[in-house]
Amino acid sequence: MTQNTHPTLGEFIIQKQDDFVYSSGELSRLLSSIKLATKIVNYKVNKAGLVNILGEYGEENVQGERQQKLDVYANEVFIDTLSQREVVCGIASEENEDYIEIPCTTNAKNSKYVVLIDPLDGSSNIDVNVSVGTIFSIYRRISEPGTPVTQEDFLQPGNQQVAAGYIVYGTSTMLVYTTGNGVNGFTLNPGIGTFYLSHPDMKIPEDGNIYSINEGNYAKFPAGVKKYIKYCQEEEGERPYTSRYIGSLCSDFHRNMLKGGIYIYPSGTNNPNGKLRLLYECNPMAFIAEQAGGKASDGFHRILDIQPTELHQRVPFFCGSKNMVEKAEAFMQAEKDSQ
Repeated sequence: MTQNTHPTLGEFIIQKQDDFVYSSGELSRLLSSIKLATKIVNYKVNKAGLVNILGEYGEENVQGERQQKLDVYANEVFIDTLSQREVVCGIASEENEDYIEIPCTTNAKNSKYVVLIDPLDGSSNIDVNVSVGTIFSIYRRISEPGTPVTQEDFLQPGNQQVAAGYIVYGTSTMLVYTTGNGVNGFTLNPGIGTFYLSHPDMKIPEDGNIYSINEGNYAKFPAGVKKYIKYCQEEEGERPYTSRYIGSLCSDFHRNMLKGGIYIYPSGTNNPNGKLRLLYECNPMAFIAEQAGGKASDGFHRILDIQPTELHQRVPFFCGSKNMVEKAEAFMQAEKDSQ
């Protein structure tokens, strides 16, 4: 049997610990807890058709969305696992109205990190066996260690993230993350339950030929977005582009990361400010995109420079290949200037 020469996720984290500005071993423990929760959720996702975990839970989350059973399960798993490692002082989840304070035990009283998480992205796809994911974001707290965590610890602009990542539960399960020194992807070997480095130093192509947007909302899109879509569909040069939309941000983003493309969820849909949440989805994906050479914007401004004002704030989102995002921004700005 051939020995696997790729480093495991645990080995890689230790090898790269010195690249992390706050190197102290805490980040390794935090990422290890995310890795453990990922494997637990992956196990349930892969059994979803065999056990009673498909379908709606029967309640709405804080966003007014119908919760799926796996939404609730994944949320509980990540919160429980992160709470046990004594390196996190607070957790905010897309599924919870308010943040969760982790009590300061003797060993955890100096915990420096808060985690924001979308436990199961794309959960409406669960019942039809389409890829779903998890998105996470890590910040250093700004309040004094040893004191109760505050809302201000979570309402930090994305440029203050110390780590972010996503997991895709698909044909294979992949964990992709950055600590501000590039982006690396790890694939789970289900036979032994270990993540191996499979996609080192990931880069988003500067150009692409895929645009990902729910065109069913076309009538409600801003004029700049409509004109960009028409641009993508024109027969000229490398165009028309290909339209690909899964409805799971992790999956759409991951495909565009590998192949080159743009993901757009604009304002003017059923949600005036777009559907995606700044803290749980846009900031972590923007951090990863920029670290991979891509770009993320609300159509006019850099996502990572937006100052959050509430935990469940929504923003328009344009993310992916740098040149494609800049072209979309140009259409948005031109339309704004013409008004």
